[in-house]
Amino acid sequence: MKKIKEVIVVEGKDDTKRVQRAVDADTIETRGSAIPEETLDLIKKVAQTRGIIVFTDPDFSGEKIRKTISAEVPNAKHAFITKKQGVPNRSDGSLGVEHASVESIREALSQVYTEDESAGELISKAELMKYGLMGNPSAKKRRERLGEILRIGYVNGKQLQHRLRMFGIKHDEFLAAVEQINQEEAHD
Repeated sequence: MKKIKEVIVVEGKDDTKRVQRAVDADTIETRGSAIPEETLDLIKKVAQTRGIIVFTDPDFSGEKIRKTISAEVPNAKHAFITKKQGVPNRSDGSLGVEHASVESIREALSQVYTEDESAGELISKAELMKYGLMGNPSAKKRRERLGEILRIGYVNGKQLQHRLRMFGIKHDEFLAAVEQINQEEAHD
């Protein structure tokens, strides 16, 4: 089992159990999107010594946690699962890391991103519109698929340009992902 040096920040104990089935890692649990100050202090301290990987659910609460931690720990690494990977096996469960397969967790943790505003190229809003990622009836679906392909999570149209730049997505990577989406749609 692969040992992860960084401490993985997850939402709850079920996420910890699932992550620890996939990799040998220590975790910190936020226990929801309203992160207690003492937990945030612990995250900041651990980030200085071992580093952290934020690995939250692919939903609104998970994004809120991600933003809160990123504001306090700008060099945090981020791992993402897709919404499909986080769907529970039963109808009464909520979307989350605790439902992801061991393989999905390992894959997500092998492809982490560190935020770096200066790293990515600026992909213009005009390009986002040209490729149907904004201002298009299928834009939401296309953005969701783009986030899956690039492993940067889902964001709305206003946040997409920022997210691409924040995770250092190069123009050729962006265009390759758009081409993959176009090919998938052509085969549907």
